[in-house]
Amino acid sequence: MLRLFGSVCFAALVAPSAMAHGDDINTLDAVVVHGRAITMIGEAGAASEGVVGYADFEDRPLSRAGELVEVIPGAVATQHSGEGKANQYFLRGFNLDHGTDFSASVDGVPVNLRTHGHGQGYLDLNFIIPELMERVDYAKGPYSARAGDFSAAGSARYTTMSDLDANFVQLGFGENGYLRGVAAGASHLSDERTILGAVELQTYEGPWALDQDLSKVNVLGKYIYDGFDSRYEIIATAYDNSWTSTDQVPLRAVQSGQIDRFGFIDPDLGGETTRYSIAANGNVRHGIGARTYFGGYIVNYDFSLWSNFTYFLDDPINGDEFEQRDSRTYLGANVRHERRVSDKLDVTAGVEFRFDDINEIGLYRTAGRQRLSTVRNGSVEEFSVSGFVEGRYALSETLRARFGLRGDWYDADVTSQSLPVNSGSADDAMLSPSFGLAWQAADALEFYANYGQGFHSNDVRGATISIDPVSGAPADQVPILVRAEGYELGARWQVRDFNAAVALFRVELDSELVFVGDAGTTEANDASERNGIEASLFWRANDWLVLDAGGAITDAEFAIPGSDTNIPGAVENVFSAGAVMSFDELTLSARLRHFGEAPLIEDGSVSSDPTSIVNLGARYNWNNITFGLDVLNALDAEDADITYFFESQLAGEANPVEGVHFHPVEPRQLRASVRFAF
Repeated sequence: MLRLFGSVCFAALVAPSAMAHGDDINTLDAVVVHGRAITMIGEAGAASEGVVGYADFEDRPLSRAGELVEVIPGAVATQHSGEGKANQYFLRGFNLDHGTDFSASVDGVPVNLRTHGHGQGYLDLNFIIPELMERVDYAKGPYSARAGDFSAAGSARYTTMSDLDANFVQLGFGENGYLRGVAAGASHLSDERTILGAVELQTYEGPWALDQDLSKVNVLGKYIYDGFDSRYEIIATAYDNSWTSTDQVPLRAVQSGQIDRFGFIDPDLGGETTRYSIAANGNVRHGIGARTYFGGYIVNYDFSLWSNFTYFLDDPINGDEFEQRDSRTYLGANVRHERRVSDKLDVTAGVEFRFDDINEIGLYRTAGRQRLSTVRNGSVEEFSVSGFVEGRYALSETLRARFGLRGDWYDADVTSQSLPVNSGSADDAMLSPSFGLAWQAADALEFYANYGQGFHSNDVRGATISIDPVSGAPADQVPILVRAEGYELGARWQVRDFNAAVALFRVELDSELVFVGDAGTTEANDASERNGIEASLFWRANDWLVLDAGGAITDAEFAIPGSDTNIPGAVENVFSAGAVMSFDELTLSARLRHFGEAPLIEDGSVSSDPTSIVNLGARYNWNNITFGLDVLNALDAEDADITYFFESQLAGEANPVEGVHFHPVEPRQLRASVRFAF
């Protein structure tokens, strides 16, 4: 029955006649081994590269899809505005907001949204169905010519499954109105052709005094042809989500007893997001040692978010609520050719383009989600084309070099309806070289040295602006592309089922993208620099125990000569560790997630407190039924998911007050699940 459902689901999804293609296709079937046990020595170009397979996280308790970012050692995903909004990400001392310097793609489709109504590089992974994720290939730093926009801190390529061990229906339920259902099935039409379909439904009220009213629908359909020397796939997705959010709240309101820890100030906040996509990917082998990859995609996206950071600071009558709006269609295509030129030299060359047609991008003052006035609105057309070449050369039997060059050109047309003087055109271009060495000192030990340049793009409206739409004062323009420069020394030790890596790194940015708490957006700031060390390990100790851990310590500062200026929100240390114990039909898991304090203002006089969360999980298999139980925040920590420091004014306050605003982690809660496989 579910196999039939998968076919029907896919047919319904491909009925809309949008078509495109994407990145490379992973030719593996469903991952049944631990990705972190895959041999990287002799293959990886840097100590900070890695692969995570489904077996690495299938038993990990997840409270939300965005936490799949945390399968990358040293990465943290938090939340401050409801389960329907993109997560807040932290990596290598970057407060990445919602993706400013961390890029991600799913089945070759880039997810980061440039010139977004809420924040540059907006990265919303809520359309991912974790049970359908096959593997994650990740890298940190700008050390590969393949890494493009938003990749200064890191990048991840998520690949969904092309087959299932068994069709399944799964129901999850828990405290605070949590209810989630997933159904997935695959059907083999022939030896070469497979069709796969999946649906996820979720509702959740949350522990908040104001019900979250989350309503999420996810649909995935996939067709795969896998022949002897070629492979093709078509992927269609549909995602719809709406929610009411309890944003960060003033600490003073909790301390005074005005609201409790899970209380709210403005009851009308939240958002709505829809996302529909179709992608097509393929690869063809050309004899021995040569293969061409090609793909493309088209995505239709609609987003509205209502926020209120300062309450009654600007408007004591109606309040400071505002709506951020983004409606767009974006599409792109790419082709990449890999060829073994000789026994010593492998070369990869590629071209890609992307076009964003943003038909509405706006900021509106609102009350009760009703628009009162327009701060700024308009439309944007943003086009980019990129080309890269990368080679790997064996200098000796134990020493190899990787070298690359990437070129990017951006062109944008901005139409400002609210303030026509801010309309205009702008373009920018950048070349990004990279170089690396890998020395295999022993069968189990490899050392790496890497240098690379990359970039992030700015909101292109900043490249044509003349007048600040809020203050009316003259505004400085910013370049579209901002250079990043990275350096890394690292080592990897891998013996059978033990894999450990360590890296020293430095990242320099010509301009930092900083989240502005009282404006709800990102803005370009001064140059910055980060120095740090990170380490990770994976150990399959025996047949029943798997351990992993990862951590990073980073010093992040603005690069202002003669000063020691902190970057607000830059987390100084991160640590995570997990254990999975498998006993016949019973599997137990435990996971610790810790991120340390971060300065909240430039002089470092105010900092956030550390946050530590422990999650526990258990799975029991009985015939074709799996029973699951998760205990999230098992120690019932009363920490903060996110903390800011800015000025706000509550109703009844005579003057604005500078202070801490925070969003608490959710309290301990139980979630159970039942999966029926057939």
